[in-house]
Amino acid sequence: MSRTPLVRATVLAAAGVLLAGACGTTEEATTNTSAETSGEKITVTDSRGKKVTLDEPADNVVGLEWGEVEMLTTLGVEPVGVADTKGYETWVAAEPLSEDVTDVGTRGEPSVDAIVALQPDLVVMEAERGSALVKQIEKYVPVIVTEGSDASRNLDRMREDFTMIAEAVGKTDEADKVLEDLDTTLAEGREQIAEAGAEGQKFAMADGWQEGSNVSIRMFGEGALVSDLAEELGLVNAWTGKVDGTWGLGTTDVEGMTALKDEKDLQFFYSASEDDVFAEGLEDNAIWEGLPFVEQGNLHKLTDGTWTFGGPASAEMFVDQVVEAYTS
Repeated sequence: MSRTPLVRATVLAAAGVLLAGACGTTEEATTNTSAETSGEKITVTDSRGKKVTLDEPADNVVGLEWGEVEMLTTLGVEPVGVADTKGYETWVAAEPLSEDVTDVGTRGEPSVDAIVALQPDLVVMEAERGSALVKQIEKYVPVIVTEGSDASRNLDRMREDFTMIAEAVGKTDEADKVLEDLDTTLAEGREQIAEAGAEGQKFAMADGWQEGSNVSIRMFGEGALVSDLAEELGLVNAWTGKVDGTWGLGTTDVEGMTALKDEKDLQFFYSASEDDVFAEGLEDNAIWEGLPFVEQGNLHKLTDGTWTFGGPASAEMFVDQVVEAYTS
């Protein structure tokens, strides 16, 4: 699988450095997502606390992280360049890209030359990438940096990142509508789950990868974006193991999954847009097959391309599947 949000993260996580095949440390900054408009110019304050001024709403935009690329596309702005377009096509189904989008390298090491050659109005990236790359790109193109993740407030953080991007591309009205639709989806989903008598029931969420015969499982604990979404539906995250403070992720193995052995009515969701380690890597594993949620058939593989680190479109895609699992 493409391990992340951030490939090197998974490796670090597997090594015991949480997080992340999806992360790193995030700059501590207060994000002010209100844009100031003076004439045609737009000023946006990003997650660094830096004011970025554009002569006009950005039209030709490069996105270096898939969540932000999804947000742009949701707003009707097709990026001219994206980091790892093939990976995006595999992991993010909510907002497909056109074939005209230029690949500008990997998310971990995008090509500054490829980015600049597209003559973009703006580059959107997230804070985990670090200041070195930002400074390189800012020599040529304005950059806004989203927070990307914050396990203390991930749903609010996602809304703020989305709103900030919308301000930069002149799509605030569209953003308001999208967020209203998300709120409606969450409210209706919570009502359906309550009517089904499932309010307060437990869930768990994971992805994983296999190296040789060893299967590593990455749990989405308290504060992960998908955990926040499921909790908004009135559900309770059963995983209480250690997670990092940025992404809400923690790594375990099949033996560690016995922490859930007493959860009789648990619904277990997992992501596997490439190799399905839960169906194949753990096949015939006595510990795994002895877990109550496996015995009861309460395993739910998310639809391929359900990006668990995305924006409103991916959030709705995830919520719809959770609601179906508890009400069908």
